[in-house]
Amino acid sequence: MVEGGIAKPDKTKFSQCWKTTWKTPYIMRLSLSAGIGGLLFGYDTGVISGALLYIREDFQQVEKKTWLQEVIVSMAVAGAIFGAAFGGWINDSFGRKPSILVADILFFVGAIVMALAPAPWMIIIGRIFVGLGVGMASMTAPLYISEASPARIRGALVSTNGLLITGGQFLSYLINLAFTHAPGTWRWMLGVAGLPAVVQFFFMLSLPESPRWLYRRNKVEEARSILEKIYPANEVESELIALRNSVEAEKADEQAIGDNFIAKMKGALSNVVVRRGLYAGVTVQVAQQFSGINTVMYYSPTIVQFAGFASNKTALALSLVTSGLNAVGSIVSMAFVDRYGRRRMMIVSMFGIISCLVILSIVFFQAASHAPKISQLESTHFATNATCPSFLSASNPTSWNCMSCLKAECAFCANGANEYSPGACLAKTSDLETLCHGQHRTWFKDGCPSKFGFLAVVFLGLYIISYSPGMGTVPWIVNSEIYPLKYRGIGGGIAAVFNWVCNLIVSLTFLTLTKALGSSGTFLLFAGYCVIGLVFIYWFVPETKGLQFEEVEKMLKSGYKPLAFKTKSTRGENQSA
Repeated sequence: MVEGGIAKPDKTKFSQCWKTTWKTPYIMRLSLSAGIGGLLFGYDTGVISGALLYIREDFQQVEKKTWLQEVIVSMAVAGAIFGAAFGGWINDSFGRKPSILVADILFFVGAIVMALAPAPWMIIIGRIFVGLGVGMASMTAPLYISEASPARIRGALVSTNGLLITGGQFLSYLINLAFTHAPGTWRWMLGVAGLPAVVQFFFMLSLPESPRWLYRRNKVEEARSILEKIYPANEVESELIALRNSVEAEKADEQAIGDNFIAKMKGALSNVVVRRGLYAGVTVQVAQQFSGINTVMYYSPTIVQFAGFASNKTALALSLVTSGLNAVGSIVSMAFVDRYGRRRMMIVSMFGIISCLVILSIVFFQAASHAPKISQLESTHFATNATCPSFLSASNPTSWNCMSCLKAECAFCANGANEYSPGACLAKTSDLETLCHGQHRTWFKDGCPSKFGFLAVVFLGLYIISYSPGMGTVPWIVNSEIYPLKYRGIGGGIAAVFNWVCNLIVSLTFLTLTKALGSSGTFLLFAGYCVIGLVFIYWFVPETKGLQFEEVEKMLKSGYKPLAFKTKSTRGENQSA
């Protein structure tokens, strides 16, 4: 997954989950109702990739200004950073249920604002509203499911939220494809998100508060009445005792480390075990984002167009493959992460990611080098004043090809007989685009006709296959295991903030980078980031598979080093331990 945690249940837990929820449907009702927040999370982060293609067609200023496209995409991420913090405060102060209801209102308002937007600035405001909802949902949905689930099937139920996130992203691509020919295109794509928000809002009105939150507020009888609906009668009392012990331990930890953010931060950063845990936790979260995953999830159809597929519908259809592979990868991770280990999964994943990014860089370089030439005859065929001004004033126009034309902020109208033959370099206007299409030619404004285009799509798919089972899900698992119990909330929160901020940086700069460095240079840059990330993962991230929390704490206290850098005596101690 791109953002948010995912649990790691095994097959036995899934089987047990099915049996338990079959006997007690109320549990599944609680989990799925809250899990709609994950679906909305995935939908609203994925839908913009396709909607952006049509927003650019409707608003010329968006088409012409790369930074405006980046702002429209990334404002949801910026909103999510604040939404996560705001959601945490509402969770603690007013409960999990009100937090989900507020998130639904934000999702709905954001969807309506975007669907009715008369100008790009209104779309940006709508994206901020949606982002606030995403941030709150990322915090609250898994928390509510976890606290309202029986302990023995909690992992399996929480994992449904992670699957709904990737499922929501896949659904967004399907919806984008469905509305490609509908009047209003992008307005429908963005507005549809309001429906699940309304459904979840009314479902949640009939559901209770988290029993754990109620118990913390000394509403013991209310907590008991909910537990009676979740557990068999003979288990309620024991679960209530377990809940009491857990809450008391939590309060004791708060007294020890402080109950305000500043006190918790001071306590965490002064603790050597927590600091070393943060080295690992922050490393994997930063590496996850700088692997470039959200360039693919937010700009996938645009990247496909860079590869030479000019049609919006074709770009959306091919992008559907990457989203589907991401969802499948999440399931693969659940099956193998406890068998092969977190560290190994991430290192193998990074090697695959680096290989795919380097090959993508080569593919885009070859595509640019072999782009069709510009024909002066073809260009003047549409009248002299239609030809790209930069081409007319160029000192050596015979050296120009399609990529030279696009870099000059013009468009390429392909040769009518063969799109790989020399074509026309024209001013990028809607009238000339219509004229080009009228002569049964293809209009290219983001990428050039290329025989290498299919390779770009293949390696984008392989990139997702490499990313999703390893770097997609494992960083969140590592962050759930690497910190001492009483610092787990603050440690995971710090790492999550780094994840969101890096997500914002990547999504806010991708199109600018492609403009400055080209697609080839941009993918090579991300490959370089991944090499650095791989070194940091190898050096700072220990294996936590199968270890008790006390064992992880002991390992960090003594100082973790990769196996190749340990002395013989240290290796012997670790093996005996």
